Amino acid sequence: MEEQKVGIVIKYFAKPSVAAIELTEGSLKVGDTIHVHGHSTDFQQQVDSMQIEHASVTAADKGASIGIKVKERVHEHDIVYIVK
Repeated sequence: MEEQKVGIVIKYFAKPSVAAIELTEGSLKVGDTIHVHGHSTDFQQQVDSMQIEHASVTAADKGASIGIKVKERVHEHDIVYIVK
């Protein structure tokens, strides 16, 4: 499967298990499959929901900072890819 970089993790919140992601290239929408990869991180998951400034959105474009619930711990500077 083809992967395209869409952003980087800028912060991780452990209690709600949410990754703050800066979209640096391309866009992301609910239903997309992402691959998070870093020094000790490597997993895929579907985007079930996302938020911008605590408001639910269905899509976000380059330049947006979004929050996504993640199934595993992520780290700052992990790369986020969209799986096509």
